[in-house]
Amino acid sequence: MKNLGLHWKILIGMAAGIIFGVVANQIGAADFVKDWIKPFGTIFINSLKLIAIPLIVASLIKGITDLKDISKLSAMGGRTIMIYIGTTVLAIVIGLGIVNLVGPGRGLDQTTRDNLLNDFAADAGQRITAAAQQREAGPLQALVDLVPDNIVGAATSNGNMLQVIFFVICFGIGLILIDPRKAKPVKDFFDGVNEVVLKLIDLIMIAAPYGVFALLAALVVESPSADLFYALIKYSLCVLAGLAIMIFLIYPTLVKVFTGTSPGFFFRGISPAQLLAFSTSSSAATLPVTMERVEEHLGVDEEVTSFVLPIGATINMDGTSLYQAVAAVFIAQAYGMDLDLMTQLGIITTALAASIGSAAVPGAGMVMLVIVLGQAGIPEAGLALIFAVDRPLDMCRTVANVTGDATVAMLVGKSVGKLNDPHERKLDDFYKPE
Repeated sequence: MKNLGLHWKILIGMAAGIIFGVVANQIGAADFVKDWIKPFGTIFINSLKLIAIPLIVASLIKGITDLKDISKLSAMGGRTIMIYIGTTVLAIVIGLGIVNLVGPGRGLDQTTRDNLLNDFAADAGQRITAAAQQREAGPLQALVDLVPDNIVGAATSNGNMLQVIFFVICFGIGLILIDPRKAKPVKDFFDGVNEVVLKLIDLIMIAAPYGVFALLAALVVESPSADLFYALIKYSLCVLAGLAIMIFLIYPTLVKVFTGTSPGFFFRGISPAQLLAFSTSSSAATLPVTMERVEEHLGVDEEVTSFVLPIGATINMDGTSLYQAVAAVFIAQAYGMDLDLMTQLGIITTALAASIGSAAVPGAGMVMLVIVLGQAGIPEAGLALIFAVDRPLDMCRTVANVTGDATVAMLVGKSVGKLNDPHERKLDDFYKPE
């Protein structure tokens, strides 16, 4: 099993967990699974939650300080971030629309739903209490809650992640504005922290097959239902459908309308970067190829690509955000929870904020999903339901992330006059050797 890819190991862990749970039910060993197997799954979930805040702080500060010059935010920087936010919100809305229309988590029998709801009765009670408090608050309470009065206190709970992100953005801008010589040690420190956190994620993901085994075995013992695993197929198709809409409809349409570039020319130019993104599941690893393709084959000036694409690899995670929205609603549906409009609007906000802090490496999106689930009041243990298909879906959503980066680079390049004429680019591309 040593030479197998992580996604195969997770698939084996899930299958083994299901089989172990079924056998435990048959021989009357359900209590053994709950007492001696399930705790290891809980430890795995807690380890993901443990690393969430350090990941966001280090990754986001690195992304912001890479701007180097705050004046870039006025023109190119401002429109870059706004377009990135716009495409990310659109991706999340598409994901929510598909998952609500298809309902991949629906269809579980009532007994299973009742059992799951009973297991999380305390969480439901807290959610109801929080909703009542929200109704009593004023219309600007959400804005007030965004600004923490104590960053240390805000960082003690993943539910306060928006407050942490607000502080980190302000901190990063402050680093850009001070003397670069004084800022350098701080930036170097957080760059180092970022590398350490990414390595910790690698170490945690080594335990993923065993964590999934424990969680799935406990899930089968506590609420056996074949419907749950059929629903997983529908969930995957929902994610893939949303990603396909973004990659093959939204992005080429934006490029055609705002730059006059044909979809065929766009895909021919960016396809090597898409293939690398699919194979590595990492926007960061693909970045050098993305920059080369966007500059040399799509005609965007180096001044634009050197700014837009590195920032995009850090904060623009359209595919990841879409997947988080679908996954959150799917898990809620699997547990028999009906999410109201306000909760789903909260998912949009949280998924957007989490995408800014997501590291451009495999597995980071899963960590951010824990934050989205916690913010929406959805049981984090439901994460085990989607681990088996996360790796192949991660490969596909990274393609969407990289394609989105290239799209925004072309839009920004056009808006600041740094994009060559499409006809000139076609001629140049025709004579340019690969």
